This record gives sequence, structure tokens and C-alpha cells, in this order.
Amino acid sequence: MKKQTLLLLILLLVLQTGFAQVLAPVVKLHPGFDYTRLAQIDSISNQYVKNNWLVGSVVLVVKDNQVVYYKGQGYADAASKKAMPADAIFRIMSQTKAITSLGILQLFEKGKFGLDQNISDFIPEFKNPEVLKDFNPADSSYTTVPAKREITFRDLLTHTSGIDYAAIGSDKMTAIYAKAGIPSGLGLFNISLLDAMKKLGTLPLVHQPGEKFTYGLNSDLLGCLIEVISGKSLEAYCNENIFLPLGMKDTYFNVPAAKAGRMPTVYTENDQNQIVPWSPTFRNLNPNYPLVPKSFFSGGAGLSSTAYDYAIFLQMILNGGSYNGKQILGRRTAELMISPQLDDKMFGDDNFGLGFLITSEKSANLNMRSKGSFSWGGYYGTTYWADPREKLICLIMTQHTPNSHGDYGRKIENVIYGSLK
Repeated sequence: MKKQTLLLLILLLVLQTGFAQVLAPVVKLHPGFDYTRLAQIDSISNQYVKNNWLVGSVVLVVKDNQVVYYKGQGYADAASKKAMPADAIFRIMSQTKAITSLGILQLFEKGKFGLDQNISDFIPEFKNPEVLKDFNPADSSYTTVPAKREITFRDLLTHTSGIDYAAIGSDKMTAIYAKAGIPSGLGLFNISLLDAMKKLGTLPLVHQPGEKFTYGLNSDLLGCLIEVISGKSLEAYCNENIFLPLGMKDTYFNVPAAKAGRMPTVYTENDQNQIVPWSPTFRNLNPNYPLVPKSFFSGGAGLSSTAYDYAIFLQMILNGGSYNGKQILGRRTAELMISPQLDDKMFGDDNFGLGFLITSEKSANLNMRSKGSFSWGGYYGTTYWADPREKLICLIMTQHTPNSHGDYGRKIENVIYGSLK
């Protein structure tokens, strides 16, 4: 009896500490899927590669904490015909944002600040912001009016601060940021992130804080605030508080040279919609940036990762902030992260949480994802979503933008949901 009691206690301890929730990269049959239907992912992917609509991809599906589909399709490099490995390391670009949001929320729940606290309490250059009124395209000069209030942490997490994007934002703010030397987040390696964000704080906002959703440098600023509040670089903070505890072994701001061979080639399309390698000078962004040693860390776009690593991150959110026996975010904070934050219609039919797009009831009625699913993607052709109702995580990873056959992801999504029993 004593031996049986001891074994029972060990089993309970394992379950309580969450080891049963650890994802294993081994694919297992799940009774909730029709695998004949799910195999259509293979045929669709092969068709796109055969038709030269896509060079390669990785698709990963997780259901109930279990990997049910995980494959590389096509090629990591078209010229050499190198097969796409399932563990390819992708430049995930804006998928970085949700991880940065996690980092700042860890500090929030430690009492370092309030969500509706002004960020000028930590970076004084953002005090008394101004809002753009008139703009002269001839010389990028402008006039402003005082903002009605200051920018808060919640504004940054929901992209409602009025901060725009350098290089890819509105024409007016792109010109203003370019004149001031504000970086877009990538392509610079050893400048001071804090100095860049201080300069950003002296420039006008494109609209009043909280007035509307504008996709911008909000996550880069959050990354800077993580550095200011924690006293560590964004890289060091994420390694210590997110990647190491979760076991995300292939997620980096600085990809090690030893893993460079796992990075797929980046592709774009010419004027005839033919796939061509991304030129190092195209849009002033050399795709080798993950391999260049850097001390400037973009919280909005700087990470590279695998589909499997990112699934671990998403599983942690679905688990209420816990994974592999480690509670790296409070359960209620994790719930808040995927709760709608915006007024109706501010984000179209859907909504936005503290780092994710949130699927609305209307969108759920029109498409496959359930209400409350949370998602985003990355500029080079990566996308993800997690569906709490179905306990489902899906990642579709490519390195191809723009893609004139962008319906690939939607077709794969329809196959995944169509395979559920």
C-alpha cells in the first residue's frame, strides 16, 4: 500500500506541475481529427510548390496540448532544392510583438506600473505629446496641436497611442520619422534603443491617444520600456523570463551561426508575379539581419523562431500562463491578454487584446475560427492563431512576401477545421 500511495503522489505532483501539458514534437493520432481530410494539407502544399506559387512552408497543428500535424513542405531554398525542414528557423517579424507584450505584462503584474499609467513616468520625452495638424510634403514640416492626454501602457499594447510606423506607415509620418532618423526596427544593429525612442517621444502623434487603432512602433517602445524598467536588455530579459522557462530553444534576436543553415531563403515576386529571392537592398532590409550581431533589439519585429517554439508560447497562453510546470504569467493576466480592449468598430469586425487580434462573433459566424480566437502574423509570410474553444493552435510559416497566391493560408485553415470530428 505504501508503494502504491507513493506512486499516486508522484503522479499527482506531475499533473499539478504541468508536465502533462508539455508539447512533444512527435506527431500523435488524435481521436478528434479525420486524418484523411487533414492529409489535404499535403496535397495543397505540393500543388502550390509544383505551380511555383510557393517555395516552401511549415504547418503545425496542436490540439489539446498534442501535436497532430507537423511538416515542412517544398523547399527551404529553391536553387539548391534543399528540403524545408519542420524545424526551420523563420524570421517571424511582427510575431515578435505578442512576446514583447508578454514581457511587459510580466512586469505589470509585479507591480512595476499600471496599464493606464503614463509612459512618460519612465521615459520623460513622451510627456505633453503633440498631435499632427498640418503637414507640408515639400519639406516634411508640420504644425501640431496639444494631445488631450498622454500615452499609456494600454495604448501601446492595443496600438491606439497615435504612434505610426517608420518606413511602412502613413506617408506623412513616414516622412517625419525619416527626417528625424527614427528606425523601423530592423536594419540597425548597434544604436541605442533608448535614444531612438526618446527621439520618437519628441515627434507628433498621428491622432489623439486612444482615438483609433494605428499599427506602429508601439511594441518597439514597449521593448524599450522593458529595458528601462527591468534594467536588462530586451534580449536578456526575454531569454531569462520567457524563452528559458518555456524551453523555447530556437527563438533568438541573434541567431547563432551554428543554426544559420536552418533559416530558409526569403522570397518576393517580380512584376510578372514570378518568385525571386529577396534582394539585400529591397526596402533597405537585408534578410541576413538575424545573423548580424546586434545590441539594438526590436520588440516589434526582431525575433526569429520555429513553428514549434511559437506553439509553446501560444500553448502557455491557452494554459492560463503556465507551461512545463512554470507559471510565467498569472492566469488572470493571460485572460486579460486575449480579452477585447477596443470600442466597437475601432478594429473593423474584430477586436484587439493586449497583443493579439481577437476574433469576433461576427467573424466566427462567417469563417472557421471560433469567437475568441487570438492571432497575428509576420511580414515575411508567417501566421498563427490559437482557438480556446477548440483548444487548437495552428501555425503556417513561409518566407515569401508579397505573395500573389495569398489564399494558401486560408485554404490550409479550412482544411484544419474541416478535419475536426
